Amino acid sequence: MIFRALSRSVLRSSSGVRTAVSGNGASLVRAYHERVHDHYENPRNVGTLDKNDPNVGTGLVGAPACGDVMRLQIKVDDNGKIVDVKFKTFGCGSAIASSSYASEMVKGMKLDEAKNIRNTDIAKDLCLPPVKLHCSMLAEDAIKSAINDYRKKKSLQARPN
Repeated sequence: MIFRALSRSVLRSSSGVRTAVSGNGASLVRAYHERVHDHYENPRNVGTLDKNDPNVGTGLVGAPACGDVMRLQIKVDDNGKIVDVKFKTFGCGSAIASSSYASEMVKGMKLDEAKNIRNTDIAKDLCLPPVKLHCSMLAEDAIKSAINDYRKKKSLQARPN
C-alpha cells in the first residue's frame, strides 16, 4: 500500500479559529479557536494542593459519555477569597482548555462569585463548538464541587467535639 502525504498548512481567520487546509486549498478540518489551543498547549495552574488542608476544597467530576475526568482544587483565605487554584484533567483538548480557563477565572474571586460561573461563560469565552459544551459543563461542576467540599470541611471544623 502506498500512502501519499498531503501538504497541509494551518490558516488563522480573523476570529482566531485555526483551519487545516490541503495543498489544493480545500478545507479539511475546522479546528478550535486560538484560546482553546493556548490553554491546551500552555495550561495554567496544573498540579495539586494538599487535600488535607482545611482551606482547600476539592472537586472531582467526570463525564461517562466521553471518559473525561477533572479535578479542580481551590485554596481559600480567611475572607472567603480564592487565593490559589490547581487542576488535573484527563480528557480531550477542550476539557483541558476548559479546566485551565476556569482555574484562571476563579482565582481571586470570592466563593459566592465563583459559584455563579456558568458553563456558558466558559464555552463562550473559549468559543467551544456545541459538540464540546460538555467540557465547559465539567468545569462548572468542578468549581461547584470544590466550593461545596471547602464549605463542608469548614462546617465540620466549626462543630464542637
